[in-house]
Amino acid sequence: MSNQTHWETVYRNKAVEEVSWYRPHLEVSLRLIADSAPSASSAIIDVGGGEATLVDDLVAQGYSDVTVLDISQAAIDVAKSRLGMSAAAHWITGDITAVELEPARYDVWHDRAVFHFLTSAGDRAAYVRQIARSVRPGGHVIVATFGPDGPDKCSGLDVVRYDAEHLHGEFGPKFRLLDSVTELHETPWGTPQQFMYCLCRME
Repeated sequence: MSNQTHWETVYRNKAVEEVSWYRPHLEVSLRLIADSAPSASSAIIDVGGGEATLVDDLVAQGYSDVTVLDISQAAIDVAKSRLGMSAAAHWITGDITAVELEPARYDVWHDRAVFHFLTSAGDRAAYVRQIARSVRPGGHVIVATFGPDGPDKCSGLDVVRYDAEHLHGEFGPKFRLLDSVTELHETPWGTPQQFMYCLCRME
């Protein structure tokens, strides 16, 4: 089964609140984005944003250029329907390791729970190249994965768990680590999951 088929199946068969990574609001992400993007005109991309409410909250806070990218059209359709018509929101359906993004388009790159699904070194390198191409110099990169004590599988797929040092190490010296945050996320059915966030600046 292809990655796209897998995720289309997940999102077509589970309600928004029935996936383990669901939170009503992504509080840690919102704080890190606010620290990284003080201007409402900052261009933000949410990679793997899917059905998440981050785009709703960013638009409600006045951000005027928010892109949501997800491999699943079904997930994108849910978010678009919920948000309604908004000139501030842009939508891309595609695989982050292969989709074509505009060069130097974004001030902030946000990813909560995509990178840890990239279990091959080639896919991780392709992901980092996407950031280096599409984030402006001086822009910020926020990536969250399962931490060292997090699950080793999610949605039936293997994941790679990271501490801050090893997560930052995947990106290299062009990315200056500014902050790291550990979050204990509670799934909708009450199971704790450890997430590790890294905030970097493109040098």
